[in-house]
Amino acid sequence: MLTRRRFVLSSLALSASTTAFSAARASKLIERPIKLIVPFAAGGGVDVFARLLAEKLRQREGFTIVVENRAGASGSIGGNAVRTAEADGTTLLFSAGTHVMAQHVLKNSPYDPLADFVAIVRVGEAPMMLVVPPTVAANNIGELLAEIRKTPTQWTFATSALGSPGHLAELDFNRLAGLSLPIQPYRGTAPALNDIAGGHVQLLIDPVLALLPLASVKSVKGLAVTTAKRTPLADYPTAAESGLAGMDHSTWYGVWGPKALPAELVGKLNAMINAAVADLKTDGQLAKLGIEPAAETPAQFAEFAKSYVARNAELLKASKFEAM
Repeated sequence: MLTRRRFVLSSLALSASTTAFSAARASKLIERPIKLIVPFAAGGGVDVFARLLAEKLRQREGFTIVVENRAGASGSIGGNAVRTAEADGTTLLFSAGTHVMAQHVLKNSPYDPLADFVAIVRVGEAPMMLVVPPTVAANNIGELLAEIRKTPTQWTFATSALGSPGHLAELDFNRLAGLSLPIQPYRGTAPALNDIAGGHVQLLIDPVLALLPLASVKSVKGLAVTTAKRTPLADYPTAAESGLAGMDHSTWYGVWGPKALPAELVGKLNAMINAAVADLKTDGQLAKLGIEPAAETPAQFAEFAKSYVARNAELLKASKFEAM
């Protein structure tokens, strides 16, 4: 009986005559380490999920997977490393919705995220939350808005990256509250969160899984989740319950590859990653992070990304956001 690794290798070799890659290239996918590039600093929600997925794939498939953090330029440094990599399946991008918004938030984006990459699989989505420094007196969004309106020039949002789900939620916060608070981009969640804890910036919206550890020990103060429903991870009200009606934002995560990645290989990677995510759900590891798995085909993921960009391009326009 063939091992799983040999089975995958044999399947790839058998299909070589009808696809654009050879058995030799398929062998490289199996035998060479796979770089899973995370375009943000270590310690954020994207990084945590990427490492969890990498370990599960190692267990299931026997692959050697190295998670590599390449932070900067709102995710485009890591994204560009994948765009220019050899299309053999050994260099993949693990990112959030941030990736697909690059052209709308960066003046000089090095790529078109929809056209220059192949969508492999969307792996899940998760709630976000609003946190402030522990010294802020407000205990809900209603009280927070009252404080902000007294001294609006003393309040600044931090964001893990321009175009991130958290950044879009912060723009919507401004819109819904009738404010125009500045938003300061960082090189990932961890440095932004450190500045919130230190009181250097006053507001941050980012995934619950990244913010909850510090919120749980009161190093930052959590006020509300930004989704329409509460999360079982922590006892925080929704933004609407806390004083800001209309707020409904979550984050999502996906895997992309270089544009020329062969369709057959994309399909196999999609199947393997979906199976690994299903295992993580069964193990209860996703529930601990508040992540709801998404089991989609590459075509479904590509369509989802296209719709997501269109919807949030309208938000950027309504917010009078200017690319940086």
